[in-house]
Amino acid sequence: MPILGYVLLATVFVSLLSLAGLVLIWVKEEPLGKFLEYLVGLAVGCLLGGAFLHLLPESLESKDPSVYIYVLAGIMLFFLIEKVLCWRHCHLGRCDAHNFTSLSLIGDGVHNFVDGTVIAASFVTDIRLGLATTVAVAAHEIPQEIGDFAILVYGGFSKSKALLYNLLSGIAAVAGGVTAYFAFAQTSWLKVFLIPFTAGGFIYIALVDMVPELHGKAKGKKIMAQTVSVIAGLCIMWSLKLLSGH
Repeated sequence: MPILGYVLLATVFVSLLSLAGLVLIWVKEEPLGKFLEYLVGLAVGCLLGGAFLHLLPESLESKDPSVYIYVLAGIMLFFLIEKVLCWRHCHLGRCDAHNFTSLSLIGDGVHNFVDGTVIAASFVTDIRLGLATTVAVAAHEIPQEIGDFAILVYGGFSKSKALLYNLLSGIAAVAGGVTAYFAFAQTSWLKVFLIPFTAGGFIYIALVDMVPELHGKAKGKKIMAQTVSVIAGLCIMWSLKLLSGH
């Protein structure tokens, strides 16, 4: 299969995760909240594992002294996206930062577009790296999209309209993937930049956007359960590394 085929399959798959909000229609809030809590921990592990076990080692093979600057650029850009577009994911169902549903959709669309570009960069570099990056992105997308769906409904959207708008926002990942794929043919340095940039973005999302939500729920037995879920995410990414032979 050509690389573009992998990029399209991966980004379409990630885009369809925007329909994860359907579970809110069928599952009661209390058991879903407990499930999401551990899913967030799993996503933290997958994102950190993707950054430190896959993306950064691949970047360091180039021996480019600018790698760490690109990592910092990823961290800073995601910081700016959060501040300028008021984008902050509500993985556990409620988030005061979502004051305006339209602004939330714009921020989520931008984030999904970036997801698509980093997936494309990973596949262009190495198919196995692309698969690992897709797993990390997907692990993060599921709790994010459930939270975003809940916010849209809370903001006055009907459930069907919230699902539709979430899906339209998710399709931005396909647009980002296709745009990036063809851009790499014209600008070779962009691929070299995007891999460590993605690592920085993963680190920021995991530690700044998701871990604080776990801290807010960390009581008694939950601490151990959260720790196990994070380790499980790391183990998934480590297993992918062993299977890929990298």
